[in-house]
Amino acid sequence: MAAPSKGTDGPTDVQSGFNEQMLPKNLSEQHVQNFNIIIDHVIGNKKSPRTEPLVIGGVPQMPLSREEIFIKGVFDSCAFKSSASCVVGFALGGVFGLFTAGVDPMSTISTETPTTRMVLREMKNRSLSYGKNFALVGAMFAGTECLVESYRGKTELINGTMSGAIVGGVLGVRAGLKAGLLGAAGFALFSTAIDYYMRH
Repeated sequence: MAAPSKGTDGPTDVQSGFNEQMLPKNLSEQHVQNFNIIIDHVIGNKKSPRTEPLVIGGVPQMPLSREEIFIKGVFDSCAFKSSASCVVGFALGGVFGLFTAGVDPMSTISTETPTTRMVLREMKNRSLSYGKNFALVGAMFAGTECLVESYRGKTELINGTMSGAIVGGVLGVRAGLKAGLLGAAGFALFSTAIDYYMRH
């Protein structure tokens, strides 16, 4: 800190432009020194750089309440993520089932002329079948990825790869060991590609 310069109006801090005559006379020398120290740390040579970017025009955030913390914890839980993926997967599977039934509505029905009721029944069965499969895969993958991420404590690309391998292996092992290995490898590659595309 620059040494104060003597003048007709009293000692003046060259760095901050502070003049002791600006303070009330009842302040002690210790108060003046403390004030100089504060000024030096705020705008002087000892000013520390900001570790966070300055937000201009930002709205200050109030601390979260107990209810908000609870709701945030529920939304971040693996059970909620798995349930949400199950619902979304069922909806997407139902739409995909309707699409496939519209393209080939009579694949599982005899060659007789189809009626409206038969077509609607086929569309319903397709939608439910695809919806259940998509819901199962979505719930398993989201839950597994959340558990892997929580265990590792990191959000990385490898989390999706490991989750895809686990889910693909579990789904494929029902048809045999070879199918399980192929399912694990295929699902791992697919989830890695999707996750990489979403991150970039």
